Amino acid sequence: MQIYMLSTNNMETRNRSIIFQGLVVNLEQMEVRIGDKGWHPFQIVRHPGGAAVLPLHDDGTVTLIRQLRPAIDGISLEIPAGRLGKGEDPAECARRELQEETGLRSAVLEPLGFIYPSPGVFDEKIYLFLARGLTQGEAEQEQFEDIHPVRVSLPDALAMACDGRIVDGKTIAALMRAGGRPS
Repeated sequence: MQIYMLSTNNMETRNRSIIFQGLVVNLEQMEVRIGDKGWHPFQIVRHPGGAAVLPLHDDGTVTLIRQLRPAIDGISLEIPAGRLGKGEDPAECARRELQEETGLRSAVLEPLGFIYPSPGVFDEKIYLFLARGLTQGEAEQEQFEDIHPVRVSLPDALAMACDGRIVDGKTIAALMRAGGRPS
C-alpha cells in the first residue's frame, strides 16, 4: 500500500490579489506555475480554520447536533464545531464550541488530527478532537443558531456516516478516526 503525504515544497506563484473580502472568507486569485506546463490561474477561498469535537459518553453514545445549513438548503447532523478566532488554540475552540452548542464539558480532549475539507478550492483546516469525561451543563447557543443535540450509539453514528444519513465531512472524518479507538 502506498501512503501519500502532504508535500512541503514551495509552489511558485505570481499576481496574487484578494478579489473579495467577506464576513467569514476571502477570495484570493493568483497564478501558479505547474512544472513545465506554465502559469495557470487559481482562485482560493481563504478561511481562518476551525475545530470540531466528537463527544463520546461513558456509555458508548455520542452527541451530535441537528443544525440548519443554508448552504445545503437543509438540516445536517454534525459534531459540534466552530471557527477559530485569531490566534485561538484549536483545543480551546473545540472546548468552547462543545459547551456553547451542547452544554457539555470535557475532562479529556484527545486530538484526532486535522482535515482539509475541500483542498481544491478552500484552504480551511479543521482540527478534530474526541471528548471524554463529559459532564452536562447549559448550552449557550449564539443568537443565530438553532441547534438540537441528538444522542446515538457510536456504532449507529458510524452506520449513518457510511450509509449517507450523515453527509458532513468533518463529522464523517471524526467518526471514522474515533471508531477504531479503544474505549
